Amino acid sequence: MTRRQLPRWSELAPLARFERLDLDPTRRRLARAHTVVELRRVARRRAPRSVFDYTDGAAEAEISLRRARRLFRDLELQPSVLRDVSAVDTTTTVLGAPAAVPFAFAPTGFTRLMHHEGEEAVVRVAQRRGIPYTLSTMGTTSIEDVAAAGPEARKWFQLYVWKDRAAGEDLMARARAAGYEALVLTVDVPVAGARLRDVRNGFSIPPALTARTVVDAALHPHWWVDLLTTAPLEFASLSSWDGTVADLLDELFDPTMTIADLEWVRSAWDGPLVIKGVQTVDDARRVTDAGADAVVLSNHGGRQLDRAPVPLRLLPDVVEAVGDRTEVWLDTGILSGGDVVAALALGATTTMVGRAYLYGLMAGGERGVDRAAQILTREVRRTMALLGVSRVDELGPQHVRLP
Repeated sequence: MTRRQLPRWSELAPLARFERLDLDPTRRRLARAHTVVELRRVARRRAPRSVFDYTDGAAEAEISLRRARRLFRDLELQPSVLRDVSAVDTTTTVLGAPAAVPFAFAPTGFTRLMHHEGEEAVVRVAQRRGIPYTLSTMGTTSIEDVAAAGPEARKWFQLYVWKDRAAGEDLMARARAAGYEALVLTVDVPVAGARLRDVRNGFSIPPALTARTVVDAALHPHWWVDLLTTAPLEFASLSSWDGTVADLLDELFDPTMTIADLEWVRSAWDGPLVIKGVQTVDDARRVTDAGADAVVLSNHGGRQLDRAPVPLRLLPDVVEAVGDRTEVWLDTGILSGGDVVAALALGATTTMVGRAYLYGLMAGGERGVDRAAQILTREVRRTMALLGVSRVDELGPQHVRLP
């Protein structure tokens, strides 16, 4: 029979570890988020439904996005044990220059809708953490203001080809003059994808005051106060727009563009050229032959063609076909540092993350973006160590088995 006794305070005292309440609500929210998925949950509570869905959603039935995430979820990481991983180095080389981590911040449109600090918050985090940042043509902060906010950051400019080619040339000239290092040409948007969450939410730029948005405003007053009391949205590439995102894309973008038009881009841009939106081995060869310094395997985060190829599945074949002639990057579906490491092991030079840092932005502005970067970096480092790898260039196909 067990004999019981009341514990003495001297025995309980070492166990009593009461945390001091943090009076900063943003810091509290972010501290409780230990993964990007948890940041997503915070973002969903903080942002209006239409804004969250614009970020979170994909095209049509959203099959492309689910397939990309499912492949990352179902792959198997294969560790090598008894390796010295006391010092793990996450640095890598991208476009001939060092990056502190093997992921870049992808271009995202209308970023100040997610949080009023917008692109300037993202580029400041990129500068602090040594992460390359890509400003979108559809960004909501000017090329020059982003450059001023992160003068020491590695900045790239993402270009959609417009029907008005002179406007595209002007954007490239402004980016070059402002110190942007590379041009990221997105080629998978001849027309806008059918993003049905946006249609159902009546999402427009700027947000329209309807019965639905008034109700949403009551549930998210902080977001509306920030939107209405800070500077009006200023686009990186146009003065204003009043309509849906799909209408804007179809109005501005040139569906006649072909591989021959890369010569026009090269004539206006003398820096590194990255082609984003490649989804077949054949196209990877074509753009490499046309002089691309890097190709990004991407189906636009599932936001264009539904049931498009899964970039991660395509990666080994593309690396085999062109990897000795150009860099091969990957995006779509990345939500963790483990996902980043898996892509690197299958041959990617680097990866691009978009939704991951936007969830952080919606959750807590610049501090939320920093939290997302911190989470991903820690996960990359930990996954590498558990795989028995101390440097990025030690990762290889032996570390991943695809289902």
